[in-house]
Amino acid sequence: MNQYETVFILTPVLSDAQMKEAVEKFKGVLTQAGAEIINEESWGLKKLAYPIQKKSTGFYQLIEFKAEPSVIAKLEVNFRRDERVIRFLTFKMDKYAAEYAAKRRSIKSTKKEEN
Repeated sequence: MNQYETVFILTPVLSDAQMKEAVEKFKGVLTQAGAEIINEESWGLKKLAYPIQKKSTGFYQLIEFKAEPSVIAKLEVNFRRDERVIRFLTFKMDKYAAEYAAKRRSIKSTKKEEN
């Protein structure tokens, strides 16, 4: 199993409930295909670097997971079919990227405990 990270941008016209439902849909696609979700982060509404489909903002979402390479094709087909997704990027993490992501998660969790 390889470790992957996917970031996708959802259209800003969605309500909070619609955004969460879209994220759950993609997590469901991953788990049904046998992927193990490691981390999920919602980065919120952010300004885009350039307009996409006449929109200047979007909801950013990150999902880290372990899966077989065949799962990526299924996930990306679902991204392409869903009109709520403006852009997406999935990449395979090498061992250094995976170590960095684990370190980043542990630092983030210790900051939450301090607050």
